[in-house]
Amino acid sequence: MCRTGGVPEPADTGDEASTNAAFTALLEDSAEDLYESAPCGYLSTMMDGTIAKINTTLLNWLGLERESTVGRKRFPDLLTVGGKLYHETHFAPLLRMQGELRGIALEMKVRSGGRLPVLVSSVVKHSTEGEPLLIRTTVFDASDRRAYEEELLRRRQEAEQARAEAERARLEAEEARRQAETDRARLADALAVLQQSLVPTSLPAVPGLETAVHYHTASPDRLGGDFYDLFSVGGDRWAFFLGDVCGKGPEAASLTSLTRYTLRAAAHHDPDPAAALTTLNAVLHERYTASGNPRYCTCIFGTVEPGADHGHMTVRLASGGHPPALLLRAEGHAEFLPTPGGMLVGVLPSAPVGTAQATLAPGDTLLLYTDGLTEARTGPGRGDLYGEDALYAFATDRAPAPPRQVITALTGLLESFGDGLDDDTALLALGVPATPSPVRPATNRPR
Repeated sequence: MCRTGGVPEPADTGDEASTNAAFTALLEDSAEDLYESAPCGYLSTMMDGTIAKINTTLLNWLGLERESTVGRKRFPDLLTVGGKLYHETHFAPLLRMQGELRGIALEMKVRSGGRLPVLVSSVVKHSTEGEPLLIRTTVFDASDRRAYEEELLRRRQEAEQARAEAERARLEAEEARRQAETDRARLADALAVLQQSLVPTSLPAVPGLETAVHYHTASPDRLGGDFYDLFSVGGDRWAFFLGDVCGKGPEAASLTSLTRYTLRAAAHHDPDPAAALTTLNAVLHERYTASGNPRYCTCIFGTVEPGADHGHMTVRLASGGHPPALLLRAEGHAEFLPTPGGMLVGVLPSAPVGTAQATLAPGDTLLLYTDGLTEARTGPGRGDLYGEDALYAFATDRAPAPPRQVITALTGLLESFGDGLDDDTALLALGVPATPSPVRPATNRPR
């Protein structure tokens, strides 16, 4: 026979008898066994919390023995420090006033040293006269629920943080736009003045040496991160450096100022190029990286002084992660002066420094540059970098050339990059004149 819809009715095969037998077995299960083996914890305590009865389930969860628990421990003794504090200040007073509490989240101590998240429900049993006799408590293992809630909370916090960061970024962008629109001219003037305070407006005259410099800032609205200097360290020895700090704007200006004056002070104390960079590394690491705000720079530092041969100059260089210097020789060729092994300055407590030495003969020119030059974007789609090979070819085609001529040629090259030149660029050239000439200071021409 079929039900409506064509679905056959189950046949009477004796399943009903089996089901009845199972129900009968359940009814014959003792109440004591149901209490001891329940899927949750049960315990009964006196009004002062002394445990009078506890089931096997809860004992197993906590790793306790019945003999050392019943009559010897109080319910708060089963809780963690935080749970015990909450029980004394909230749970117990509310239970005495209300007579019943349900689903209270607590943590219980496990004998192995762990913690068991639980949900506790308690009810006060009263006598016929209304006097409180004992407290019956049910304990549910909330480990899975706690993990689920913690995951939900973590996801919610991440989402809220992402929304807050997005909103903060949006507000900051709007504020930046408004500020730029209302104060652009005033800000540009202020930045120009400040930029001039971070790099020398002109280089001093050095006997027996011709110098030239060029500084290009990527944006008139931001402080540049490149720096250079040339100064006397006593006698006929002069020190010079050129580098690039990380970042732009006020933070870069602060780092540039600290770097420049640290190198000057270090050079006057010990003009050895490697020693100057080692001092700078220690100062930057202590000031920024060790305090959790890593700031660093690349830098090439050198000294120049008259050599053993008349009319020659000896150059000693040390580099911390900076592109190699380029020599334009009087014989009509160019060569890089590598300083291998040097690392970024300020990142590590003790960073290796690469060193090199060269002699400048009459007609030789030494060129220092920042990576704004070699990383200028070229090609139809601005997808290629100018690179050191192209710079080498450019210098070789123009060697020999005095510093001013080299800088003039490179300035034209930078202008040819157009919008492909999107980083600050500093150029510093030092050379021994091919023929004696009046010593004149080199001027700084920011672009």
